[in-house]
Amino acid sequence: MVINKMVIEQKQKELCARFKVKYQICDLNLKVGISKNFCKGEQPIHGLRVKAEGDTSGWYIWCGEWSDAPDFFKPLHGIHLQQWAEIVMPYLGLPEGWRFLLAENYEDVWEDPALLND
Repeated sequence: MVINKMVIEQKQKELCARFKVKYQICDLNLKVGISKNFCKGEQPIHGLRVKAEGDTSGWYIWCGEWSDAPDFFKPLHGIHLQQWAEIVMPYLGLPEGWRFLLAENYEDVWEDPALLND
């Protein structure tokens, strides 16, 4: 699989410009947390970005309802989202402290400062 990182980055920058938010690069070699129940086509898709730490990008992505279960998320290198959930790729340029929600014919993007609280 060939991934054109320049095309992905351009789409991320365009999305950030549309929502008037500063673009923050997401290193696709870093890990995201993805819910164990995440499947192609399942909706709604939620995403939130906390402060990056260690080898993680700060992104957590899930479908359906949130769970506090310690094994709800599993690590996945961001580059693999191209296969798992291409629809989320443009949103990964949103900065820390931002969220998105996607469903059929629905998109919401918003800042959530509480995500940056330690």
